[in-house]
Amino acid sequence: MTHSTLPVSGSSPPAPAAGYFQRHIFFCINERPNGESCCAQHGALAAFDHCKAQVKAAGLAGPGQVRVNKAGCLDRCAAGPVAVVYPEGVWYSYLDNSDIDEIVESHLKNGQVVQRLLTPPHLGR
Repeated sequence: MTHSTLPVSGSSPPAPAAGYFQRHIFFCINERPNGESCCAQHGALAAFDHCKAQVKAAGLAGPGQVRVNKAGCLDRCAAGPVAVVYPEGVWYSYLDNSDIDEIVESHLKNGQVVQRLLTPPHLGR
């Protein structure tokens, strides 16, 4: 048995499926073997682990909520370490676990951007 996603003549097209997660946060954990500055040199993996634990502890993890992901190079090395929250496309530069806690509480939980942690728009690789 197969299901068709094409509308039947005279009917409306099917509604688009809702996103599986409300938000994704991606942490650059890229490591450059040639010695160039990279997020991995600035505690990115520990920040990822901390964020994942905080999201879970806050009850924010799972379908319809938040997903914490590792990413390769996000090409914002000059601002590292960095993380980006989607679907908003908000880039953060962070220093320590208290910054991660603020991102979790303010943005991931309450939808409020943490202005003081925004990555300057001109900083790329």
